[in-house]
Amino acid sequence: MKKPNPDHIEKLCSIINKSPYPSFLSIKMADIGIGYSVTEVEIEQKHTQLRGIVHGGLFASLIDIATFWAVYYEIEDPYAWLTSVDLKLNYLASESSGKLIAKGRRIRVGKSLCYADAEIRNEAGRLLTHGSSTLKILRDSELAKSIGFPAKFID
Repeated sequence: MKKPNPDHIEKLCSIINKSPYPSFLSIKMADIGIGYSVTEVEIEQKHTQLRGIVHGGLFASLIDIATFWAVYYEIEDPYAWLTSVDLKLNYLASESSGKLIAKGRRIRVGKSLCYADAEIRNEAGRLLTHGSSTLKILRDSELAKSIGFPAKFID
């Protein structure tokens, strides 16, 4: 069984946490591995709408990011990347403070399409949002080549 390379995970998390959009929203990658990812964000005023509750766009962004990274380790091609084909969400409850924790889970990885789902919970474990995404595998990605990651797996 393949084992994720800790050096790859460290560089990956560093790049994700510094990338423009997640950084703008203060979203942090907390954990990633084969078939899963965990992202978190501390709710700030910039995340809320006029009524003081978290804007649905933050929930959508968390689901999008969590599903993307949940399938990442299943793709063996080191120069492949992903792009979202669709994103579906169910908003189940609102939140106005504390930490949001999004856990992504790989459902299926095919030759060209992947499917994953994710849940967002608050720190007390209350389910706030559930979503799913279909992602397309992009082969021979110049972005993946330019980053220069260490190998994904170790023996």
